[in-house]
Amino acid sequence: MKSDTIAAISTGMTNSGIGIVRISGAEAFDIAEKVYRGKDRITEAQSHTIHYGHIIDGPEIIDEVLVMVMRAPRTFTGEDTIEINCHGGTFVVKRVLETVLKNGARAAEPGEFTKRAFLNGKMDLSQAEAVIDVINSESEYALQSSISQLKGNIKNKINDIRNKIIYHTAFIETALDDPEHISVDGYGDTLKRVAEEITEELEALIRSADNGRVMKEGINTVIVGKPNAGKSSLLNVLSGHERAIVTDIEGTTRDILEEQIRLGEVSLNVIDTAGIRRTDDVVEKIGVDRALEYAQNADLIIYVADASKELDENDEKIMRLIQDKNTIILLNKSDLDTVISAEQMKERAGNIPVISVSAKEEQGIREFEDKIKEMFLKGDISFNDQIYITNVRQKNALEQALESMKKVIQSIEDGMPEDFYSIDLMDAYESLGSITGESVGEDLINEIFSKFCMGK
Repeated sequence: MKSDTIAAISTGMTNSGIGIVRISGAEAFDIAEKVYRGKDRITEAQSHTIHYGHIIDGPEIIDEVLVMVMRAPRTFTGEDTIEINCHGGTFVVKRVLETVLKNGARAAEPGEFTKRAFLNGKMDLSQAEAVIDVINSESEYALQSSISQLKGNIKNKINDIRNKIIYHTAFIETALDDPEHISVDGYGDTLKRVAEEITEELEALIRSADNGRVMKEGINTVIVGKPNAGKSSLLNVLSGHERAIVTDIEGTTRDILEEQIRLGEVSLNVIDTAGIRRTDDVVEKIGVDRALEYAQNADLIIYVADASKELDENDEKIMRLIQDKNTIILLNKSDLDTVISAEQMKERAGNIPVISVSAKEEQGIREFEDKIKEMFLKGDISFNDQIYITNVRQKNALEQALESMKKVIQSIEDGMPEDFYSIDLMDAYESLGSITGESVGEDLINEIFSKFCMGK
């Protein structure tokens, strides 16, 4: 760990009311003393106090500021920390930072403040990763899940499982070293029960990753349908603005349109595709082929059908495409004289849910939102006790730990010697330790924190 003093702008690089320059490290107070002028001396100030004054560069006054003083270890990084609250214009914030750097601080690397918090034991790796998830949250579910992780719900759960594993590993190792005083006769049955309990806990955490990914990344959604069925109108209604061109001319949408939409607490990564039909137009055909390709890999397909027109061979093609996939059929233009009812469509669609909507009149959207929650969020979402894994790295570590625990159970059932149990128990212990950061290498740590924004 580097022990020099770092500084960075911790607010966004756009004009705003307030800008914050953060300084952290052993020399933070001395550097602040050089650039700050006010009635109080920063080096003598009590911790967690705020002081009014000016930032100066030699004889030049840079800005009128409030300086927050926080002494180690009661800080985010665990080091002495100064936060300079200045006016939020991009130029003035940069000038304040340049002055701080000129007086002895080093420009912080991306995520270096949080990295120091992790290395100083202020948080574990799962909490550190939750910091960037909070910043990048795009929905209420994503935010609440990240806040729960930041409070330590994953850390506490993983530590609880690891404590069980290390207890039984230590018992086996001690018994093997001192067989005269400690017997392992019949211990396999006890360990098997514990291993099965741990396996169930790991499987539950892994299952939560489906909900977790939806919360964090959103639902990859593709809108398909025939030309002029109302796909682009639906996209415009969901996004709240004229994202797609809407005309009465069939085949207007030829390229792929992408939009991230927040539908209540759920985020949709929506792709509006070209209308699916037979066509001799080369450009339109490319759009249709892309639509079919995107639909194959989507989490959710929204099939928009025109209720005012009879189904034809193009609809039959779409019906074959959406079988065995997460699909919602929106029977659009229900405000017009319809020739297809929701009941008739349900008979054709089988188990696929059908909702009558009108993109023009914005009818049926709430029912559509409720159906998405029912499909993708298993049961009621609670952030009090429930844990959701939203990180692929953490899910992979859990899967590795699960495989190791299954090997423990298999070894017991096969009557293998006790030292075989210890090997797989320790593999599981190490895999889980990579989630909290207790058994990870420097390269992985650097990679994780390199994804953070500057100043955090």
